[in-house]
Amino acid sequence: MRSCSVLVCVLLMLILGAPAPQSHAQLVQSDDPPVIPIGLDAFRQWDRLPVHRIGARGYMRSTYDRRGRNKWADASFFLYQESDTFNVTLDVMGNGVLYFKRTNHWHGSPWHYEVDGENTLVRETATRAPHRGRSFRDSVFIPEALFPAPLTWTWSTTKGADLMWVPIGFEERMRIGYSRTRYGTGYYIYHLYEPGIRHTSRPLTAWKKQPPGQDVLGLINKAGTDIAPRGDGVTTQTKAVTVGEGKWTSLANITGPGSIRAIKFKVPRGQALDFGRGRIRITWDGREHASVDAPIDLFFGTGVLHNNDDRAYLVKGFPLVIRYEEDWVYLDCYWPMPYFKSAHLELKGYGGKPIAIETEVRTEKLEGPANHYTYFHATYTDIPDPVFGKDNVFLDTTKVEGGGDWSGNFCGMSFIFSRNGELKTLEGDPRFFFDDSQTPQGFGTGTEEWGGGGDYWGGVTMTLPFAGHPVGKRGSDQPELDKINSAYRFLISDILPFGKNARIQLEHGAENDHQEHYSAVVYWYGIDRPTVVLSDSFSVCDPEEAGAHGYHSPDASEPYELDSRYEWGPDVYRDNQWMNNSTRQKYKHLFGTEIFPSQKDLVRTTTGVSTFKMKLDPKNHGAFLRRKFDFLYPNQKAKVSVKTAAEDEWQEVGVWYTAGCNTAVYSNPDHELDAVRNEIITGNRRWREEEFLLPSSITKGRSEIMIRIEHIPNTNQMTPGRAFPAESIWSESRYWLYSFVVPKLEL
Repeated sequence: MRSCSVLVCVLLMLILGAPAPQSHAQLVQSDDPPVIPIGLDAFRQWDRLPVHRIGARGYMRSTYDRRGRNKWADASFFLYQESDTFNVTLDVMGNGVLYFKRTNHWHGSPWHYEVDGENTLVRETATRAPHRGRSFRDSVFIPEALFPAPLTWTWSTTKGADLMWVPIGFEERMRIGYSRTRYGTGYYIYHLYEPGIRHTSRPLTAWKKQPPGQDVLGLINKAGTDIAPRGDGVTTQTKAVTVGEGKWTSLANITGPGSIRAIKFKVPRGQALDFGRGRIRITWDGREHASVDAPIDLFFGTGVLHNNDDRAYLVKGFPLVIRYEEDWVYLDCYWPMPYFKSAHLELKGYGGKPIAIETEVRTEKLEGPANHYTYFHATYTDIPDPVFGKDNVFLDTTKVEGGGDWSGNFCGMSFIFSRNGELKTLEGDPRFFFDDSQTPQGFGTGTEEWGGGGDYWGGVTMTLPFAGHPVGKRGSDQPELDKINSAYRFLISDILPFGKNARIQLEHGAENDHQEHYSAVVYWYGIDRPTVVLSDSFSVCDPEEAGAHGYHSPDASEPYELDSRYEWGPDVYRDNQWMNNSTRQKYKHLFGTEIFPSQKDLVRTTTGVSTFKMKLDPKNHGAFLRRKFDFLYPNQKAKVSVKTAAEDEWQEVGVWYTAGCNTAVYSNPDHELDAVRNEIITGNRRWREEEFLLPSSITKGRSEIMIRIEHIPNTNQMTPGRAFPAESIWSESRYWLYSFVVPKLEL
């Protein structure tokens, strides 16, 4: 009788178009880490966005003002200058992939892309005649075959930025240098991988200067269309629903395990504005907290469903689409959304008359070990009154959905940065913190850069597969709906993984000094289980802690106390050029007071060798070492070796290198072809934390390892003929060792 009733239920669900239940017995778990798609495979295998990146770390670096200010708009701060035509903005050692690069217009071109010592010059069309640059209405990257659209876009489309998503692999070192320094702004996203990593979709190799595959270009060119799978193994549920005011309407109740591959709405155009102001909510596996609970318009990538100039698309994105056609508006979501038992989708109306819409939800089976996957989240935060001097925090995984430890991937944002047509809020920098780090692993140059634009998008809208400014105009004299300005940034190949926690922040204005009403949806994948576990830590200057870890550094200096700051923004509240008068008057009493107090700790330096032992989780799949140090000392570099027993030989595992220091070369001449105009600028932020990946081939199965750090002298000069203000030396205050682990789920 039981089998008959199940069969009847399945037949009824098939007739009604609902997904059939799948046996929970299909779920398996694995002790092995999941395969990481790398290079162009990150696009080809975009359905693996929910999968953990165990053994990888992601970073976003930029030309930000080293003093926490905005001189001139976080441009032209160089790590060092090798020559007048080689001004270095990025210098990374290890094995990894550069996934994204952004500059303002053609500034800095020709750019040096130096991969493992081999230099390639990359230009942009306007380079040859920068005084006529804006006359090039269809500019491209050169050589175009290596940097084609849609993996690249120039300012003639973006209205202010040159963007590049061509993956560039490196096995030892990657440097980017600018030939010109006028307004040399930029930010870069790259991943580093554990030495000798094997669980990647293909071997990690240096860039071979081959054109990107046509299959990848074709896939990205499908942005704005239906890119979700169909056919065998895919179940489609269509449903007409009426969304009423102020109440939740069930859209779908799906049993699993499975993965949602498409959520699509067809809405009457005349009611689209009200529909967008409603909410979408998704709850996975009957959990206590919904993982998606956000305004519909912002969830789909725009601040408002307002199409004042009859565009075909507000959002022509890769994972999200808003398309207009005659009397209808189509909203499509293609973020992959795994679940293990069930998915419950709901809509809530907003004001006005009930809205009759057509919906489609498409699902497929969940393949592979369940503990390789994470849930999709869209976390909504509304900040009507930002705190002067403090970043707007749009995601803190220690506080959402019950808090605790979360691991997964940060994959983008949709955000409103003004409701008054005030675009100077865009001077605020993005800052992203992962896994307890006090130094942001992601630090950008401004909010419109983060959204793929430049020069405030020239005051017009634009939409690209991975970035855009879908709505909004500049000026308080605009109609009310036109004053709502929003942007989006979708991370696909350039997702930023985390293993314990994530905090996503944006400055509001150049120094957190604008009072615009912000709202944002942060897209992320996460499961409330860590993939990064703090295994051990100690202070090298604490005799008891150092002794317990066998710390030995015979050439090290005596410990000294450093009272300084991390890179968290401005030191004090101050009146500056970007501040509007109402903010100036409101917060005038705070001017001159401290925002982020400096911190005291002990630190020491060495030009020799430091050795110590640290504990590991024996179930680890590799690990990374984090170090707190004094960033006064430039280009700190050391050979790292590991052994598992005192009688073993040391095994060299790589070079730990941090380019630059708290002093930078600033060069921003008046005109593009002017000679460099070097100014040496030193910030007062000397505390910094950096990471080094250790190979699982040595750490796996071990509960303790011995580590050897051997300083490597660095002879780089700040500029030709001018030394850095401090000597080449290794600095160390504290070490932390984090183990990569494969999570176990309770299903």
